[in-house]
Parts: sequence; C-alpha cells; structure tokens
Amino acid sequence: MIILAATPIGNLGDVTRRLVEALGAATVIAAEDTRTTQRLLAALGIENRPQLVALHDHNEKQRAGELVRRAATEDVLVLSDAGMPTVSDPGYGLVAEAAAQGVTVTVLPGPSAVLTALAVSGLPTDRFTFEGFLARKGGDRRRTLTTLAAEQRTMVFFEAPSRIADSLADMAVVFGADRRAAVCRELTKLHEEVVRGSLGELADWAQQGVRGEIVVVVAGAPASAMAFPDAVTRVLELVTDGIRLKDAAGEVSAHTGHSSRELYQAALAVRG
Repeated sequence: MIILAATPIGNLGDVTRRLVEALGAATVIAAEDTRTTQRLLAALGIENRPQLVALHDHNEKQRAGELVRRAATEDVLVLSDAGMPTVSDPGYGLVAEAAAQGVTVTVLPGPSAVLTALAVSGLPTDRFTFEGFLARKGGDRRRTLTTLAAEQRTMVFFEAPSRIADSLADMAVVFGADRRAAVCRELTKLHEEVVRGSLGELADWAQQGVRGEIVVVVAGAPASAMAFPDAVTRVLELVTDGIRLKDAAGEVSAHTGHSSRELYQAALAVRG
C-alpha cells in the first residue's frame, strides 16, 4: 500500500510512535528530499536503511506510476520535508494514481502547520480554507486576493520571508486594513512567534523583516462584505479575465450569498 506519513514541522519531539515504527520497517521511502529523510533517520537513531526514492514537484508525474506498481506488492512510505504529504507538498499525483489503480492508501497522521497555525491564531476555526502559497508576482497575487475578498471562512496561507511584507500589504489593501489576522512563524521551534493584529498593523510590523517559516491566518469577511452592485462588478471582472459569465456569476454567488441568477442577469444587462 501507499503510506502517507506526517513528519515534524520543527520539533523532533512531535514524531509519533507510528512514524518511528514505519521508518524502522520501511523497505522503500518516497521522499520530497532524500537528504532530509536521511537526517531524520539519523536524528531518531533508526538503523534501518530503506531505499530512498526522490518524489518532488518536478518528477512526481513520472514517478507516480512506478511507485504505485511497487505499492501493489510492498509498502511504500511517503514523506514530505515537514508536515503531511500532499498538503502544499508532493503526493497528490501519487495518491490519485493509486486510487485509479485500486491500490490502498493509508495515513499516519501527525504534525500540520496549517492546523497548528489555525489553532493558535485566535481566529474562528469552525470553517476555514487553506490557500497555500500566494503568487510571487504582485499583480497575480492581488488578483488572487481579490477573488478571496468576500470569503467568509478563515483563510490560511503559507508565505516566504522574502515576500511576507508585500503580501500583508496587498492583503491590507484588498481585504481592508482592519481585517484581523495572525502571522505565525517558526511553529513548534525554539523561536516560535505568533503576532496578532489588524492587517494594517501586521503589514507595518513586517516591514522590519520577518524570518523563518511563516503561516498567515486571516479572518473571513463579514457576511455583508460585498454589496450587490460590487458583486456585479466582480462578475464582470472575472468575465474580462476569461471566465464564462455563468461560471463567474456562480463563483461570486458562492462568496457573497447573492443569487447567481440575479448576478447573471444584472451582468448581462450591463454588458448590453
């Protein structure tokens, strides 16, 4: 079978007993970075020396079939550098191929940067969405944020230290400077830090420089965040970006609560 195993996101003490047992028994490990896995084995004092196969964003499409065929006759342990494979890490393509071929997939749960940041953020946790990394380019990043402006669920993002100041500044502009958020850095590590405040305050704070691995948690928009005329304008913007009018109306409806049919008709009237 395919075994997806979560690894520590910073503190080695978070290793689960099941992971230690799996590492000790594994004959083949598909790892995001084989060097990281070698260091993990050494740190845990595991003498087992399984075959290490690199599985990363650049080769997963080619490796998935091979690994699934192996998993039909032996267990294949899948690791990312930190946290759960497939969650903003390699593994999705492998799991999809395994499902298509009828090969069993199971999980050894464990540390998760997404859930850790969400839990410590002080923001609503009953409904949330994980958005991964934002685009590197400012224009692309702001367009993505615009599509999320009326999202009512708490949002979780990953971000690089080199881009965190720009991303927070863009969030403050698109979501509003008063929107509540939390920047969580170096979670579970010695220098763990959680900074909470408005997006405007956090954008100013980040200007001095932020180091480490970062997760940003942003409060969702209030239910009345987008008036109907603004929602129609958003539909038209999506159409300009190449999305079909019907699909654009449906997307904006999902985020704002306005009727998809009414948005469609209004946008159609504006277009003439």
